[in-house]
Amino acid sequence: MDRINAILKNQKFCRYLQKNSQIEKHREFCKHDICHSLDVARIAYITVLENNIHIKKENIYAAALLHDIGKWMQYEEYIPHELASAKLSEDILIECSFTEDEIEQILNMILGHRKKDPDNPINSIFYSSDKISRNCFNCEAIFKCNWGERKKNYNIKY
Repeated sequence: MDRINAILKNQKFCRYLQKNSQIEKHREFCKHDICHSLDVARIAYITVLENNIHIKKENIYAAALLHDIGKWMQYEEYIPHELASAKLSEDILIECSFTEDEIEQILNMILGHRKKDPDNPINSIFYSSDKISRNCFNCEAIFKCNWGERKKNYNIKY
């Protein structure tokens, strides 16, 4: 997990997380912070293991850590955050010594994390992990949330 720890220490990554934190400072709903990203990583990894899917743990963690780093660009520039996050992630992944094939797989997970894709089990797992990571059952803003009832997570699964 050396490359994952390199992402955590990467100056660009830290700057983007800080930008997310600043822009969501007064956000009432779920935030796009490091806790959320780690929850997504752990849930996705458990799900991959349970389904006997072969994908590197580091790739899952890298995708999870990076999947929302462009959220601030969605607020400021109206760029869908999956596109912004993928764009911002590429340099970080290169700087942290991921291979071209790994980068392609990680960027694909980041780009696909907002929609379920039955033809791509990894992206479907990543999408579901992103939703399952939210503790709607304990949210004070649940009745104000614009997520549909089918998206809201009312149960603990992982």
